[in-house]
Amino acid sequence: MLPESSQPPHKTVVMKFSKGKCKALHLGRNNPMHDYMLGATQVENSIAKRDLGVLVDTKLNMTQQCAPMAKKAKGILACIRQIITSRSREAIFPLYSALVGPYLESCVQFWAPIMLYKLSMMPYVKTSTAPQYNRDMDMLGRVQQWATKMIKGLEHLSYKERLRELGLFSLEKRRLGRDLIVVYKYLKGETRVNRHKVKHKRFPLNIRKHFFTVRVTKHWHRLPREVVESPSSEIFKSHLDMDNIICNYDQLRKKHGRQLPLLLL
Repeated sequence: MLPESSQPPHKTVVMKFSKGKCKALHLGRNNPMHDYMLGATQVENSIAKRDLGVLVDTKLNMTQQCAPMAKKAKGILACIRQIITSRSREAIFPLYSALVGPYLESCVQFWAPIMLYKLSMMPYVKTSTAPQYNRDMDMLGRVQQWATKMIKGLEHLSYKERLRELGLFSLEKRRLGRDLIVVYKYLKGETRVNRHKVKHKRFPLNIRKHFFTVRVTKHWHRLPREVVESPSSEIFKSHLDMDNIICNYDQLRKKHGRQLPLLLL
């Protein structure tokens, strides 16, 4: 039951909740699953709900979000293949970047698949569940693999060679880069004594360790000073050296052993 104190604010601004669209998601293993009321109407319980285009379920598992994003991206790529007769880099690459890429990267700070791992390093994830995370990553990655293979002259090259020819990064590296760019924007917009540091916390649950605000801090703290102090986000993007970031992460993992997960890029 929502407390009475929660009712006046929306009435003050004459805004009514759409009761049919309101859902209750019960998070947590020991959640008592209480019923909630919005006025005299009981809020319907749900196991998943879409908010601002992102589908969230009660387990905070992003598989349900990854699958439709990959499907939409593949659909647009198929349309490009049917409509555009030219297979030149100049024709395919801009269309992929403008029309397909956003489905694979938009809001990934929230819904990115868990990017890891050896099963021995996942004590909080069931063995039967763990392969699904890798499947989510592969599902998204195959779209970019297909797109790069469409370009004439690159069909017989390996995926890594195609990326090198096009000056592209893998989606995993691009997600990491976007994470760091968003952190840069957050810190530059905040007023604090030390504007360039993010507090890092430790969490026992695997699902929590890979939230955006947790997974990105180690990478952020290892960025060179001249990159962190870039005067604008555009200059920050141009200074990001993803190859060095990944190399530094691997060195950090070797130093700390199993405290850090393995990035599969």
